[in-house]
Amino acid sequence: MTMIKLLLASLLAGLVTAYVTPSRTFGARPSTKLYENFGLGVGEDTYKNQVEQLGGEANYKQWVNKVQDNSFLNRKYNVVRRVRELDLLGKTADQGILSKLEAQGLSLEKIEQILPALEKAGALSLVGNNQQLLVNGLAPVVIEGAPILLPLVSAAIGAGPSAFFAAAATSGAIEFYLLANNVEIPLIGLPAGVLFGLLLVPLTLASAGAGIALASLKD
Repeated sequence: MTMIKLLLASLLAGLVTAYVTPSRTFGARPSTKLYENFGLGVGEDTYKNQVEQLGGEANYKQWVNKVQDNSFLNRKYNVVRRVRELDLLGKTADQGILSKLEAQGLSLEKIEQILPALEKAGALSLVGNNQQLLVNGLAPVVIEGAPILLPLVSAAIGAGPSAFFAAAATSGAIEFYLLANNVEIPLIGLPAGVLFGLLLVPLTLASAGAGIALASLKD
């Protein structure tokens, strides 16, 4: 009789568990869906209450492009057109920059050696991943200032690496002086070291890099 009761009890327990959903399944991943109302049923659905144009950066740019074709947000600096309009290739040839670089030791063989080194250092990938910033930020400064800079660059290349090292030392010394003495710009009171540093620091690094590059060509 006792065995029969145990058998019936086990069958009843099996039937009950068969119709009860387990509270947790072993190995099941928890839901990662997020709610702004913290699951309390309060608050608003963001996507239902905001305009479509604000649903992400891509949507906003597409909407702006529909409203204004030449918007500042989507505008790109036309590098090729400005180079042609300023005749930078002709001015580069007139200054003899290519022949001076060749005299310093630059050749196609050297260029072939430099490119893999730049790729290994991640420079080419950095440029590729920041095209928008470079085209709209750096390119206008370099290209628009090229007519003034080309004669200076040509003279520096002709003088050799020492000219670039001297330029780097000069710009670096000016930046150090401005920061060390807390120089402020008259009338507006902004720190000159910080403001002019936006120009002097990149100029120092670029000049030093150019000097090192020219010096390495002769190795």
